[in-house]
Amino acid sequence: MVRESKDQLPELPDVEVFKRYFDATSLHQEIEKVEVYSRQILEDTSVEKLKTGLEGRTFESTRRHGKHLFAQLDDSQWLMLHFGMTGHLKYFKNMEKDTPHDRMLISFSNGYHLAYDSQRKLGEVELIEDVEQFVEGKELGPDALDPSFDLAAFKEALSRRRAMVKSALMNQRILAGIGNVYSDEILFQVGVHPKTRVNQLDEETLAEIFDAMNRVLRTALDCQADPDQFPDSCIIPHRHGDGKCPKCGGELKRVKVSGRSAYYCPSCQGEQH
Repeated sequence: MVRESKDQLPELPDVEVFKRYFDATSLHQEIEKVEVYSRQILEDTSVEKLKTGLEGRTFESTRRHGKHLFAQLDDSQWLMLHFGMTGHLKYFKNMEKDTPHDRMLISFSNGYHLAYDSQRKLGEVELIEDVEQFVEGKELGPDALDPSFDLAAFKEALSRRRAMVKSALMNQRILAGIGNVYSDEILFQVGVHPKTRVNQLDEETLAEIFDAMNRVLRTALDCQADPDQFPDSCIIPHRHGDGKCPKCGGELKRVKVSGRSAYYCPSCQGEQH
């Protein structure tokens, strides 16, 4: 089973882990039956359309863009999965092992099942024709780990923006994949306060943030996006009420940024004015 995200919305590393899990379990098997237990998760897709589009087909490949997972069917349509705040996947054979908040169940002809679990029903499932068209329609920025999204593209995406840097990193129209948790880690690694305005950052700091973004996201993938597996030098394992800074040992503080709770170290991430 791919574990449920421990902190709100699954982000790029979590969804990449889901992708690899899907690849390892659910490709090239005939889909025998599709059951939807909560219509709330369906986005511009009816239960009937989903069943007709999936049953008798096979998944041939997957793609990820930011926080969205796409599974291509053998007729070239795509199943889009977005995991909301608590979504995850589980592949199993015995129905007694079905997940407690199963919203969609895909049953394969080999006797196994793939459950889409979402406790808070905030995820989205949709049958789409084209991934690029979907990404464009959602106005999503480039994937944060896209090799073509280099430092120059990063600086251009952030240029002339006056938003707080944490808000900018979480803005899916600027770049897709980073949310509350990993934006905190990126800024902690660079020593930048989450409320610092983007237009206050010099070229060197922007380059450091870009490098930290890539380093943090790849570390997360190495750790299977499990906070407990992160190195001691990271803030993620300490993002809680009585957390201590792994660098200086000081007490971490929490502040609201664009309606989200940002954790930071006041000593290591001094606020700029």
